[in-house]
Amino acid sequence: MTLEVLYFAWLRERVGHPRETVTTDAPTLRDLVAELTARSDGHAAAFADLAALRCAADQQLADLDAPLEGVREVAFFPPMTGG
Repeated sequence: MTLEVLYFAWLRERVGHPRETVTTDAPTLRDLVAELTARSDGHAAAFADLAALRCAADQQLADLDAPLEGVREVAFFPPMTGG
């Protein structure tokens, strides 16, 4: 499957770009993160602390064990705070 992967805030800075198109067979977000981590040192730095990572699949918040079947867009971002 082909996914549009979006990076926000410090993840974008570490990866070096705001988005990329990825072809993957990853069954879950966690598996996708493992594939992305292997792409570059910047990706590895962005995904080094999974506790500081939030993600969304097709603009719906999702946990790392969420399936990717049928998903077209994945976004990664730091935890949000209100105020």
